[in-house]
Order: sequence, then structure tokens, then C-alpha cells
Amino acid sequence: MEFDLGWILLGLPLAFVLGWLASRMDLRQLRFENRQNPKAYFKGLNYLLNEQQDQAIDAFIQAVQQDPDTSELHFALGSLFRRRGEFERSVRVHQHLLARDDLSLKEHQRAQLALAMDYLKAGLLDRAEESYRKLLQTPFQVQAQLALLSIFERTRDWQQAQQMAQELDHAGLGEFKTRQAHYLCEQVDQLLRSAPTLESIQADQAKTLLEKAILMAPQSARASIALAQLEHQLGNTQEALTTLLALVSQLPQALPLVCEEMVAWALALGQQEKVQALLKEAYDMHASVDVLKALAGLQPSPIEAQNLLSQHLQRDPSLLVASWWLEHERIEHEEHRASLGKALVRATAPLKRYRCAACGFEAQKHFWQCPGCQAWDSYPNLRVEEL
Repeated sequence: MEFDLGWILLGLPLAFVLGWLASRMDLRQLRFENRQNPKAYFKGLNYLLNEQQDQAIDAFIQAVQQDPDTSELHFALGSLFRRRGEFERSVRVHQHLLARDDLSLKEHQRAQLALAMDYLKAGLLDRAEESYRKLLQTPFQVQAQLALLSIFERTRDWQQAQQMAQELDHAGLGEFKTRQAHYLCEQVDQLLRSAPTLESIQADQAKTLLEKAILMAPQSARASIALAQLEHQLGNTQEALTTLLALVSQLPQALPLVCEEMVAWALALGQQEKVQALLKEAYDMHASVDVLKALAGLQPSPIEAQNLLSQHLQRDPSLLVASWWLEHERIEHEEHRASLGKALVRATAPLKRYRCAACGFEAQKHFWQCPGCQAWDSYPNLRVEEL
């Protein structure tokens, strides 16, 4: 059978025309998809900028459906879900990204970080910790370490928190000595709460931790105060008073927090003259109401205590001082005294609080870590009335 070359000459132009038509159809389809995808993406972005999150989510879902391989759209969609509190949907989006084999290593790590943030925002701290630990040897290590430090604080795992703060401090990522000292003090609190009776081994362990905290952060008063209280609890009142005196000589601003205990221990030891001179000097420099109350407690008679409080009231009309003055005032009818005292106690209750400088959270006692915003050392040593 002979092969006719004429068919080849006729087929070449036909193949060329068919190929050209096919390429035109592919280009048209590609242009259509490229027009559709940016349109949906920018539409969602516009909704997002106008705080229309529902419409933005619908637009991003449409964009993802048109191009399911676009990772950036998945990240944007997951972030939107997280901001709205829809953590289950956000987790599913980021888990889908992690399951993809075509992601680069950087995008995979980014998806792992986003998933960890989802768990953290949802309060699933164990899963968040597991996810953040996977990022420790990645470019996101610093973010993971800071997040893990926050998780350890929230779960009150003070040993791991101290270890993580030590790693951050050694890496030169900030000053974490004070935090480490707080973590040591928290470990002491846990140790003392767990023991119904304070054994010598536990007392020695607590002292060791507190002394380490003092050396680590001498500018922080907490460890010295805790050590003095521990010494007093063990019956070593003289050592306790000596510790507080050393603290006040180094950190005078801590005196309002410890003056009441100093007075009680000084009276028990018969050393009130030394403490009284210290309190008088501090009060003359700064008229703290706590120091004034401690000074009044050292006066030999109620009349002298009342005179001291009255002198302060002439300079500064303080409701707190007025209520303390009433404790030493003789009123003819006791029922009047009780009624007036009750009214003053109620009126002065808000003024006795301490206020967080970071978030404004008020509390009746001085906290080393704010219960509201979790900030450390954010409570001034002054009461609300003195701020």
C-alpha cells in the first residue's frame, strides 16, 4: 500500500488551526478565572475593611472554592473565623492547610502557628502547648516561646514557666529576671499550701528558693517579704524583722506593704523605738497613710495616736485617716460611735483598694500579678486614695 504525501500536506494546516483554537480557548478560560478570583478576593477585602465580616467571609469562601490551592485565602479566612470566635471553623481551615502536601515548609510552619493561635484563643491550652512546641526550632520560635510562657502562667506551671523565662533571658530577648523571681515565689506558695504542717525539709527548700529569688531580682520586694513571713512562721521573729529592715533600707518604696508587720514584730520583740524612728523618717519624706497608721499603732496611748492622726487630717482631709481617727475617739454614746464608724467604713472601702496601673483592675489586697490583665508588678504600693 502506497502512502499518499498529499494527506500530510492537507493535515498539517488542519492540525495547526485546531491547536490554535484550543490555545485560544484555554487562554480565554484562564483569563476568566483570573478575573473572577481577584474580584472575589478584593470584594472580601473591601467588606473586611468596612467591618462587614459576614459578607467578607462569604466572599472569601467563594474565592477559596474557585481556587482551593490558594493558601493565602485560607489564611485570611481562618483569621476571620478566629476574630469572630468561630474557632472550630478556623481550626478546620488550618488543619486542611497542614494536610496539604504541596505547601512549602514556610507555609506549613505558618499554618502550624495559626492553628496554635486558634487553640489558644479557644482556651484549649493543652493542644495550644503541643502546637507551639512544634515551632520551637523554626523561624517562629520566639513567638512560640512567649506563647508557651503565657500558657504556663495561666496553668500555674511555675517550674516550666521559670525554665522558659530563663531560655528567653539567655537568648537576649528581654529582661526576665524579675519574672523568674516571681515564679520562684509562686513555687514557694504552692509548696507551703500543699503542706498541712511545715516540716524542716520543706522550710529549707522554701528558704533556698526565696534566697535564690532575692539574688536573681534584688530590685523586687516580693521574695524578701515572703522570706520574712516564712521566718516568722517558723518562730524566728528576730530574723524576720531583720529581713524587713534590710529590705526597707534597700527599697524604701516597699515600706507601705510591710510596715504593719514590722510594727507587730517590733512590739513582740520590744524594739519599737528603732522601728518608730524609721517610720517617722519615712512619713516625713512621704506622708503615706499606711505608714501613718503603723506609726499610730506605736503610740503609747490612744490620745497620742489620735493627735498624730489629727495632725495629718489638718494637712490632708483623708477619709481613711478619719476612719482610723474614729477608732481612738471617745464618743459619749456608743451607738452613735457604731453608726458613724459603719458609715465611714462603707465610704472608705473603695479608697482602701489597690489599682492596677496597666488595666485599672482594683483589688482589696496588693497583688504581684494583676488578676485582670496578668501583668506583673503593675500594682503601685499606694492605695487608691493616694494615687
